[in-house]
Amino acid sequence: MDEFGQDVKFSKNEHVNRINTGIGKLDELLSGGFPSNSVTLVSGTPGSGKTIMCFHYLLEGLKKGEKCLYLTSDERIENILKQANELGFGFQQYVESGKLKFMYLDLDKTNIHKDMNDELKSGNYSRVVLDSLTPVAEIPVMVSGTHEIIPSEGGSTIKKYSSGSVPATRTHIRRIMGILSNADCTAMVTSEVLEGSRSLSRDTISEFLVDGILLMDLDTTMDRRKLTIRKMRATKHSLKPQDITITEGGIKFL
Repeated sequence: MDEFGQDVKFSKNEHVNRINTGIGKLDELLSGGFPSNSVTLVSGTPGSGKTIMCFHYLLEGLKKGEKCLYLTSDERIENILKQANELGFGFQQYVESGKLKFMYLDLDKTNIHKDMNDELKSGNYSRVVLDSLTPVAEIPVMVSGTHEIIPSEGGSTIKKYSSGSVPATRTHIRRIMGILSNADCTAMVTSEVLEGSRSLSRDTISEFLVDGILLMDLDTTMDRRKLTIRKMRATKHSLKPQDITITEGGIKFL
């Protein structure tokens, strides 16, 4: 599928290196997993299973001896570890061995992009999770009159945009996506979606900048959760929503 949802034809000889998601059925639907060095957006309403999807993805890499990074901006690290442990994801041993690092992004700092970039460049991570993109895209900026003032990547100059403008949000998201895309890793980012919204992310921009989109939703009338592959680079896939459930072992397909 391309970004417009159209079928893309691939040569039988074309080889795409795949990164397992940690969920067997999802790997089958993705012809083996995420394309290597891609960025996948996992979006959905609260309670749809976005963070648990990240747990599966990281644990799969850790079991293979890979080095992984979990970036968080709206949850305390101890709470994430507690939630993961309750679901059967034993991350503490990997934290202690140095294979998994949790990094809290302080959104009050003006150099958040630099902190991310420096960590990715020095850490040699093969799998990276950003949970969640939503607060990062809404980083507070200085306001002068009717303009938002955003420090440049180098921090020495500033850019001005109309207060609350799309360009200001787009600047944050493009920087984040650029950092992830330029790192030698396969990344997953999560984003909230408002109930009833037809957008694929809270910011309505990131879905156009990523390589893949997994949409997670709650069907309250049927008391079921659903997962839909809305987009995935270099991958032929179905757009049919898949029924899933969340158990003590995480996400399972029905």
